[in-house]
Amino acid sequence: MPRKELRSSDAPAPGGTYSQGIDTGDFVFTSGQGPNDPKTGQPVGDDIATQTRRTLDNLKAVLAEAGLGFSHVVKVTTHLEHLKRDFAGYDAVYREYFSEPYPVRTTVGSDLMNILVEIDVVARRP
Repeated sequence: MPRKELRSSDAPAPGGTYSQGIDTGDFVFTSGQGPNDPKTGQPVGDDIATQTRRTLDNLKAVLAEAGLGFSHVVKVTTHLEHLKRDFAGYDAVYREYFSEPYPVRTTVGSDLMNILVEIDVVARRP
């Protein structure tokens, strides 16, 4: 299967030269999603819990375009603006969306542009 672009109106439109997601047949790769509202394009909330929920909802929308959900995710990469301060709050929300066996995950501190969290995932089609 050739790679197919995934595009959801329930996730923010790309702000640059990238796709929301790419479906390769066996795997789906998402771009880094942040806490931006799909309708306004603006970040929501000023706390890690609110921003993590919006970010995960954006990822959920992109995965849904491929007929997948969080149970298909095998790899998560998370960037936190304030790693030490916000990790526990981020992780608490993360547990609302993912269940065991959890995907592998890398979480790093990053210099983000006016947001607290950015997440991308890799999902595998059953």
